[in-house]
Amino acid sequence: MIAVLKKGTTQAQMEHLIAWLRAQNLDVHVSQGEDYTVLGLIGDTGKVDMELLGSLDIVESVKRVTESFKQCNRQFHPDDTVISVGEAKIGGGHFAMIAGPCSVENEDQIIGVAQAVKSAGAQFLRGGAFKPRTSPYDFQGLGAEGIRLLLEAKRATGLPIVTEIMNINALDLFAEIDVIQVGARNMQNFDLLKELGKTDKPILLKRGLANTLKEFLMSAEYIMSEGNQNVILCERGIRTFDTYARNTLDLTVVPMIHELSHLPVVVDPSHATGKIKLIPPMAMAAVACGADGVMLEVHNDPIHALCDGAQSLKPDQFAALAGKMRIIREAIQ
Repeated sequence: MIAVLKKGTTQAQMEHLIAWLRAQNLDVHVSQGEDYTVLGLIGDTGKVDMELLGSLDIVESVKRVTESFKQCNRQFHPDDTVISVGEAKIGGGHFAMIAGPCSVENEDQIIGVAQAVKSAGAQFLRGGAFKPRTSPYDFQGLGAEGIRLLLEAKRATGLPIVTEIMNINALDLFAEIDVIQVGARNMQNFDLLKELGKTDKPILLKRGLANTLKEFLMSAEYIMSEGNQNVILCERGIRTFDTYARNTLDLTVVPMIHELSHLPVVVDPSHATGKIKLIPPMAMAAVACGADGVMLEVHNDPIHALCDGAQSLKPDQFAALAGKMRIIREAIQ
């Protein structure tokens, strides 16, 4: 349920109403804009007398939210959420490029790639220290050593770090990581999501390879219900009957998420397509349909990459694509 307060409502009046609502065992989420204040009521709202609430002098309107996702719902929070990490921002008109190798391999590799993507305009460095792989015989990442090398790259370039967590037991290793990524395989690992919801770090949540948009938003709700409102959604392709590409990139979710939710959404064409020739057109399409950012794999030597070299751009290819994406953004703004 949401209650929209009238313009001119004082802070004291709002706090008095919130106290009354909380006395009814409801959580209250406050969203304040320039011309409105929205109170999102979470809990057993069936006991709330809508007519009584709507009759209060400071209340403009009251209505029930029928969707099962509440806190990530745009009705609760009409303005776009902007995630800030240092000087970098995602959402609310701020576009971010997240770039780097699939896996951290060594110090020269990660620092070299970090310097290259920063010079091309990337705002974040991505890199995998822990890698969930389909085969147990494939490279699984450097683990804690990979985290250390990512932080070395951050010190060398100033770029904030995005990297994936696989197990909540490893959370202590992520103390200096800027954005924690939840991979597609863990999108419905609800125990992990709830624990990450107790942190204050931005969480980049990837859509599962066979999950609906509603399930995607409900996973974000798990994080937000524990108190962490800093969630970035990431579309990375879904599994369909087609086998030509690694996955099918579902760009329809970008405008749909913007309609349903206030959270920023980025697109990962690298994991979605798995083919180098498909990444530039899909990245540009993501920009054109309104994505708040793109996440791209960049490697200085893709042929010899230990993971996903076939879908990794070289630094010069990334720089060229970054220039094209800037042109598209200027055209649609």
